[in-house]
Amino acid sequence: MDSATLGTRASSSFYFTRLSNPNPNPNPNPNPRLSRLRFYMEKERRSFFKSLKCVQNPILNLNFSSLNSNTRNPSSSVSCSAVTDTPLGTSELAVCKLRRLVSEFQSLSQPIDRVKRILHYATLLPRFDDLVRVPSNRVMGCTAQVWLDASMDEDGRMRFLADSDSEITKGFCSCLVWILDGAFPEEILRMKTDDLAALNVGLAGRTHSRVNTWHNVLISMQKRTKALVANREGKPPVDPFPSLVVTADDIHAKGSYAEAQELESCRGLGMVSNKEARFLFPDELKVKELVNVLKEKKIGVVAHFYMDPEVQGVLTAAQKQWPHIRISDSLVMADMAVKMAEAGCRFITVLGVDFMSENVRAILDQAGFGKVGVYRMSSERIGCSLADAADNPSYMNFLATASMSPPSLHVIYINTSLQTKASAHELVPTITCTSSNVVQTILQAFAQIPNLNVWYGPDSYMGANIVELFQQMANMTNEEIAEIHPEHDSYSIRSLLPRLHYYQDGTCIVHDFFGHEVVEKIHEVYSDAFLTAHLEVPGEMFSLAMEAKRRGMGVVGSTQNILDFIKQRVQEALDRNLDNHLQFVLGTESGMVTSIVAAVRKLLSSVESSSGRARIDIEIVFPVSSDSLSRTSRSSSQGLNSVEVGDLLKLSVVPGVASGEGCSIHGGCASCPYMKMNSLSSLLKVCHNLPDDNPDDKDILSAYEARRFSSQTPLGKPVADVGCEPILHMRHFQATRKLPEKLVYQILHPSGNGRSSS
Repeated sequence: MDSATLGTRASSSFYFTRLSNPNPNPNPNPNPRLSRLRFYMEKERRSFFKSLKCVQNPILNLNFSSLNSNTRNPSSSVSCSAVTDTPLGTSELAVCKLRRLVSEFQSLSQPIDRVKRILHYATLLPRFDDLVRVPSNRVMGCTAQVWLDASMDEDGRMRFLADSDSEITKGFCSCLVWILDGAFPEEILRMKTDDLAALNVGLAGRTHSRVNTWHNVLISMQKRTKALVANREGKPPVDPFPSLVVTADDIHAKGSYAEAQELESCRGLGMVSNKEARFLFPDELKVKELVNVLKEKKIGVVAHFYMDPEVQGVLTAAQKQWPHIRISDSLVMADMAVKMAEAGCRFITVLGVDFMSENVRAILDQAGFGKVGVYRMSSERIGCSLADAADNPSYMNFLATASMSPPSLHVIYINTSLQTKASAHELVPTITCTSSNVVQTILQAFAQIPNLNVWYGPDSYMGANIVELFQQMANMTNEEIAEIHPEHDSYSIRSLLPRLHYYQDGTCIVHDFFGHEVVEKIHEVYSDAFLTAHLEVPGEMFSLAMEAKRRGMGVVGSTQNILDFIKQRVQEALDRNLDNHLQFVLGTESGMVTSIVAAVRKLLSSVESSSGRARIDIEIVFPVSSDSLSRTSRSSSQGLNSVEVGDLLKLSVVPGVASGEGCSIHGGCASCPYMKMNSLSSLLKVCHNLPDDNPDDKDILSAYEARRFSSQTPLGKPVADVGCEPILHMRHFQATRKLPEKLVYQILHPSGNGRSSS
């Protein structure tokens, strides 16, 4: 047995002895928690801590800098040899305990021995009182049930008790309680989840579910520590973000933002008191009218996630009677349009901005469905600030620079116009991407073409987040990187970073919604919740979600990725059949909530209700900046009865600027005037006026038709052909996971003046 193990056992045996006998007093205090706390404090004063020695293990290379304010070197070791007169509650002692624990487990070479050790420690955890075994003390994100109780003693030290229905998890809790019970708050808050990375118990490789347990219990300890510190200092509790709570048979709002969404959805239905949302119970007459005209004229409908809740509600209900309706992200909209055309639809109506209808038109043409009509919801332009950013001359200057650095590939976000794609492709070989495939596209390009330069645009937030993601990948093990892309390792990721460039002047103002104020509150109040983030959100929000993703508590990706993540977690909770409250922070447009609520309700209702079924609540949290809220106007109360008006006027704020418009942090895409062109009345108007077999009818909606580009590029080629090619390149990549040979040839053989040959 090595010296590290001997030192660890000598110093830790006292703790585990006291854990196995938490109340030696023959006349125990009727309050078991108080008795344990007094016993702990008595033991802390004993001479054990004066003789405590920590054996430093030279093979360790852990990041303890976050626990030691005297060093900023993440690879430095904190010496534990000089703690002779150090009282419990100092950072040196917690670091020492953690180091000893790591040393102990690392000294056990066989995974089964580490499992046995953690199971032994599980037997030493004090009994957890049934009175505190309540849902509010549950730790989210753990496969097993975990309960954590936290308090602060009169000396300002934190006291923790924990338990689990899993012996392995109970052992984890026992170790964490040993490290942090009795520590001061600042010490607990300085510890990072990365500091626990070496505590791998079980299989030889990293076992993510077990690592997640360490991390999630620590995060919960820290959250409760912050709350107790704030309470001790007399600070008012932090106001939570608004949210919607969804159960199998109900939905109700918490907070003014969510209430206002419900009130708007329920207007005219008299369902405010029941908190029943209109997007779940749409107007049946409107649904019937829509279904009839869709069937009669064989019309398919593709709509983006960020539609108005009422529109999404009617579409969702109509889909049960007419299958050619799909609410999705922009890429899937075009895919589904092709399937609808294959199924016999004569027209496709597009609820979204103009680049979406352009993409649908172009993909249908390429698929041989040029005779299928594609119609927008307005005769006027339906624009988008992010797509407009790529039409700026500075973006073409960005690409001109790229054309002078061969070999180069331009990866352009699909949420741009066909004209932009065509102009870009003539400057630099171009492939489109979505938020769900951009990472794989870039990784495959670097793997497939040596010394490649990649230029991404126009979304600056997404570009910065991709760079950060790759920087984090560079610190992963080769095995972890291979799980993301099999042709990469840490060396290749580090080497590609200097050759990855992104446009820095293309921001979507909506996503400033997730700024510093929002991130601070998430960190303060929702650190133990499931975090979701679209790749377009600013870096701070992205970083929080990435950290949560590493411990199984988050997702970073497209709107579809976010929806799939929430559905997966809800299904897992249903499979466990245990009472639970799942909390998801929605790091994307609030317009996503309609699809999320519908999907969650479908999952919850799919399980037969009985007395033996667990109650599962799903809370969708809207991380809303205070700047995105404005005062209630009396005009908002039109159409409600006197009781409902009274409820509405109690709200201090509602989402959006006073007029309810604005493409900004004051409401997001779903409330901007462009997206509001995609109303239910617009859809019905277009559908009713779509031409029958009479050729004269075609002129009625000519201004509503999706644009087919007849203009020429600077090199004299049709915009439609050149602009569609980057989309087809992406199609090939999605089907084969390889860049098409034609695109590779364009990259390696650019023609004169930096312009690619097509």
